[in-house]
Amino acid sequence: MSKSTWKRAGVALTAAALVTGLAGCNDGDAKAGGKSGGASPVQALTAAFEKTTAAKAAKVKMTMSIEGVGAESGTMEMNGVQGWDPAVMDYTMTGSMLSAGDPDAPEQMRILMLDNVMYMDMGEKQAAEMDGKRWMKLDMKAAAAESGDKALQKQMTGGLDNMNQDPAQQLALLLDSPDLKHVGAEKVNGMETQHYKGTLTFEQMLKANESSKVLSKEEHQKLVESVKKTGLKGYDTEVWVNEDGYPARMDVSMEMAEGSVQIRADYSDYGTKAAVQAPPASETVDLFKMLQDVGGAGAEG
Repeated sequence: MSKSTWKRAGVALTAAALVTGLAGCNDGDAKAGGKSGGASPVQALTAAFEKTTAAKAAKVKMTMSIEGVGAESGTMEMNGVQGWDPAVMDYTMTGSMLSAGDPDAPEQMRILMLDNVMYMDMGEKQAAEMDGKRWMKLDMKAAAAESGDKALQKQMTGGLDNMNQDPAQQLALLLDSPDLKHVGAEKVNGMETQHYKGTLTFEQMLKANESSKVLSKEEHQKLVESVKKTGLKGYDTEVWVNEDGYPARMDVSMEMAEGSVQIRADYSDYGTKAAVQAPPASETVDLFKMLQDVGGAGAEG
């Protein structure tokens, strides 16, 4: 498989991780809102918490911008459907990050997630490098189990259980923000909305995050120390809630020592069907097994 194909797979996984992990935490924020006519931000967001929980899915248009953070700086747009009960995702990705500097790269990539497994459509040209199979599969639970590393298993499987999690749970996280406030009434995508904002530290996010509960005290401390080294101080979140009590837009920004990550998500069609199906096995290549084969070949050499 070519280096550019590997790189695109890595970019897709990076973007998906941000969406389902970091952005997912804050998309709950976004969903938090409601009319602020007389209601406090906490009351309004609590009401939205209940509505968002019941909706179970929504259509999403997301723009992500990464600057100076690792090797994947650039922009990415993601359009599709996201569900949180059950946790599923069907996005089409476009943007400069996807091309990875390769003029032959596909203009877009489709990403599916269900049952804690990610599927990436690598395109027809890449399929030629994979025996005609265009879908790349990554089952992180299987990878963690195969590793034999119990600490890794707890971190990866705990995190996956929490991926793309119920945004209402994430909304509960925003409700813990010490500086949560109502900014005012604004128009977003033609809709009348109420604007809320708040900041969460990494420690606050981790404390409320279900995946952190599988970590030992030592693992928890190592994770906090690792994040502190990046210079990340917290997640600045802004949410615009429409007159129906659902988030119409969510902005999340993360500033680090090396750069920044900006994510904007516009939501619509709450309660839409998120009927995601896995690609046929005959058209799928297992990324983890490929990595095993590459490692085995290297060891033999």
